[in-house]
Amino acid sequence: MENKKPLIRIEHLTHYFPLKKKSIFQREQYYVRANEDISLNIYEGETFGLVGESGCGKSTLGRVILQLYTQTSGTILYYGKTLEEFKPKYVKKTINYLPRIVARYNELAAELGDDFEEKAKENKGIRKVVVRYADAVRIAGGLVLADDLNEVSRVLREEYDAGSAYFALTHKLGDVTLKRDTLVAKEVKTGDDQKHLDQLNSEIEILTAKKDALKAVLDEKLAALQALRERVSSKEGFAAVDAKQDEGIDLAQLTSEEMRVLRRELQVIFQDPYSSLNPRLTVGQVISEALTAHNIFKSGTAILEKYVVDLMEKCGLQHYMLHRYPHQFSGGQRQRIGIARALAVMPQFVVCDEAVSALDVSIQSQIINLLIDLKEQEKLTYLFISHDLSTVKFISDRIGVMYLGSLVELTSSEVIFKDPLHPYTEALMEAIPTTEDESRKDLVTIEGDIPSPINPPSGCKFHTRCKYATDKCKEVVPEWKELKPGHFVACHYPLDRGEILVQKTKGASA
Repeated sequence: MENKKPLIRIEHLTHYFPLKKKSIFQREQYYVRANEDISLNIYEGETFGLVGESGCGKSTLGRVILQLYTQTSGTILYYGKTLEEFKPKYVKKTINYLPRIVARYNELAAELGDDFEEKAKENKGIRKVVVRYADAVRIAGGLVLADDLNEVSRVLREEYDAGSAYFALTHKLGDVTLKRDTLVAKEVKTGDDQKHLDQLNSEIEILTAKKDALKAVLDEKLAALQALRERVSSKEGFAAVDAKQDEGIDLAQLTSEEMRVLRRELQVIFQDPYSSLNPRLTVGQVISEALTAHNIFKSGTAILEKYVVDLMEKCGLQHYMLHRYPHQFSGGQRQRIGIARALAVMPQFVVCDEAVSALDVSIQSQIINLLIDLKEQEKLTYLFISHDLSTVKFISDRIGVMYLGSLVELTSSEVIFKDPLHPYTEALMEAIPTTEDESRKDLVTIEGDIPSPINPPSGCKFHTRCKYATDKCKEVVPEWKELKPGHFVACHYPLDRGEILVQKTKGASA
């Protein structure tokens, strides 16, 4: 995956659910630690499988990525659009306050010296300064090292305003062009239709001329920005800082309206096909609802109905089902409706949250094959969440293993089944039922109960159930590291070191 472009980049993601206090006298606030310090990349065109026991935080992670839940801390960057073309409001806010942000960061760095990083972990105020500076670096790159940050702020703001105007007009031109094309595709046209078509063509000509003028202004501002970058590039350390510039969109910082725009590109297939469909709407209405909400098609048009029917047939649903209600379908058919609804708006990224767990085995295979076919046809990227290891192995390119809110192992699907490095992954593999003659042995289960996510164990969270655990495992949190190319694990004693080493160190202090 090294040569592939990331579509989603997750850095140190944490999400806690606060628990309701039992009384007004309770001072301490308790949390369900659903996700803790998760870092991973999901690449364009891949299917990333996520496995683990029930309650380990898989579904929460999927919903946090889609911003159905807002993360407690960490960053989720989306690369389906760049900052250059999307221009979210948080970018302008950061640009306006750039001199103040950089000055405060440099002040704290000089004051705390070598203790800066440690203090940032302990103190929320200092950590906030560090986060804001990281945002500034992602947006401005090496320009944060400039002597005159007010000039940097001004040049960046002018480029932002010019880009915002240009891309806003581009989007408007696209909407008008879509209306024109919809009208052109109409089989029977009235006199009013022809008049409307002439008006749309005239509007397109005007908008195109305005677009060309705005493009010239944008090019001028981009040239000024490039000239400024060339001046500052002579600063010591410029290349290192500039390498941290990132065009990814920070989903957590978007406004609700901006996130609504991106929801067209980020969709979900829910686990329960029975409760996720509105019983008051027909299948056609369920699928077309998002299409009209995002102004892709106008409600009630023949071209919309044709698009929905074509999509239904692509998902294995017959055209005569268009006006039926969800209760008239089986579980497998309802899941196909859910898939069609998610794919209707032509997304780039789809979270499949236990998409086949409620279906029988024969229907599961049909849905899995459908998802694979649609992925190839539509160039989709999946986050496939499941606790069924066999299904995940079949559909996934890479697999991440979660335990009690944390990632413990990540590698390709082939490698993780052949050469697991984490004891928890090994235990999951041993617990898979098999019918092979060579494996005539008792089913191995993971001993012990899952600890509480409210008060998880210290050190390695799995040490209470791990047969290889040592005193070090009980006290020290294992580092998330890449032991082999593309193979990440969080374990003090990964299995490929050999069981002999584990046995020797078992019971020894850290």
